[in-house]
Amino acid sequence: MQLHFSPSMRSITISSSNGFIDLMKIKVAARHISYRTVFHTILILAFLLPFVFILTAVVTLEDCLGRRLGPRLLGRVDDSGRLVRDFYKILNQVNTEEIPAGLKLPDSFNQLVSEMKNNQYDARTFAFMLRAMMENFEREIRESKFSELMNKHFAASSVPKGIHCLSLRLTDEYSSNAHARKQLPPPELLPLLSDNSYHHFILSTDNILAASVVVASAVQSSLKPEKIVFHIITDKKTYAGMHSWFALNPVSPAIVEVKGVHQFDWLTRENVPVLEAVENQNGIRNYYHGNHIAGANLSATTPRTFASKLQARSPKYISLLNHLRIYIPELFPNLDKVVFLDDDVVIQQDLSPLWEIDLGGKVNGAVETCRGEDEWVMSKRFRNYFNFSHPLVAKNLDPEECAWAYGMNIFDLSTWRKTNIRETYHSWLKENLKSNLTMWKLGTLPPALIAFRGHVHPIDPSWHMLGLGYQNKTNLDSVARAAVIHYNGQSKPWLQIGFEHLRPFWTKYVNYSNDFVRNCHILDS
Repeated sequence: MQLHFSPSMRSITISSSNGFIDLMKIKVAARHISYRTVFHTILILAFLLPFVFILTAVVTLEDCLGRRLGPRLLGRVDDSGRLVRDFYKILNQVNTEEIPAGLKLPDSFNQLVSEMKNNQYDARTFAFMLRAMMENFEREIRESKFSELMNKHFAASSVPKGIHCLSLRLTDEYSSNAHARKQLPPPELLPLLSDNSYHHFILSTDNILAASVVVASAVQSSLKPEKIVFHIITDKKTYAGMHSWFALNPVSPAIVEVKGVHQFDWLTRENVPVLEAVENQNGIRNYYHGNHIAGANLSATTPRTFASKLQARSPKYISLLNHLRIYIPELFPNLDKVVFLDDDVVIQQDLSPLWEIDLGGKVNGAVETCRGEDEWVMSKRFRNYFNFSHPLVAKNLDPEECAWAYGMNIFDLSTWRKTNIRETYHSWLKENLKSNLTMWKLGTLPPALIAFRGHVHPIDPSWHMLGLGYQNKTNLDSVARAAVIHYNGQSKPWLQIGFEHLRPFWTKYVNYSNDFVRNCHILDS
């Protein structure tokens, strides 16, 4: 399409692009409008039309792009930033003010949105309701977490039905079956119980199933099982059942001795007066067996701290069996070197090289717990165990001193007998008793940390891996490589609250084909 102006500028012809057909011819009357006016009008339109097109395109893009491009090109201000800043200001004001009394809170976010639509809440009211809902949810979560920790504590302190059944059935077997009462070890092997060319392990426990796993794992993992001698110490009520198990389930060629605390002549009131007081004093018993919530300020503590305090109040810490390790030199006067094991460990490698470790004149070969890959498990120093606001503790101990682990320890008994470790242990127990347990709360390790100061030889951490009873994020590859794994903590593998992914390392040594284990439905789901 083309526009043709006459030389006189009095007519305009609109024709097709090929020029053959005139579509329209306009004559301009001079008396109505001048040709200059038309010309100028067309020129102005020619300049304006591109801008109108651009404006239309910008408006269209503005709608499509969510009003991001338009404001910049058109010079208009986006109100969203100002609204956000205003809302932040309201939130800050609400955070410093008291929540209005009687504010009715919705039960869910959907209900909150519905009430906002129906009641036309302003931003301030919305902010108050949002804050109140969040605080309420946080309070409920804390309460449920503390309840969970309490229930877990009770579960950890109780005896599972299957394990109780096992103990009762084996005790009954001891009274009715002569084979269950046979001498352990046989008379011809008695001299080996004090033969220092053998590898002597000491285990103190009242848990028959746990003891069976410790012994079985040690024997199966050993390159020289014929050199192993286990000395198992238990209490009077468990002795018959423990004896029955190892009499009916021998672990030859290893040797097993089972003795009750009542069979040690040395364990008299004269030799353990402090422990007698610990077990019998009402205040101590109430602390470990009483109400663990009464008087506790839960709002001022974290769940992890509360869990640690609960663990420190486990009744096992006032058990004589738990303190027996400090009397090993007296209970086994003919032995020179032993490995002490807790009942919640599993042995995965041959431990005979432990007897070749030179302790450098020290008494206790142990893994230090102040350094390692797991910052939660391996970050224990004296400050984690002692109350350094107590003047006696502050005066004598260093809060940054590295702690070490019980559970798998090499004891040089010959060197130990030349020290005053036992006397130091008793002395600090008495002081803590006098101070109403304000120096430390956790049972046997704190006094041992003091008593063994200067007598500990650090060994490689690969010998003893800790934390499987409370660290559910334990690296499975590290577990598989460790010589001894330790389920210290509440989540023992024989309890339902044990960590499922860590339990198989323990259950692989449970004899599920045994009639007593099968009939008591051990770990049945």
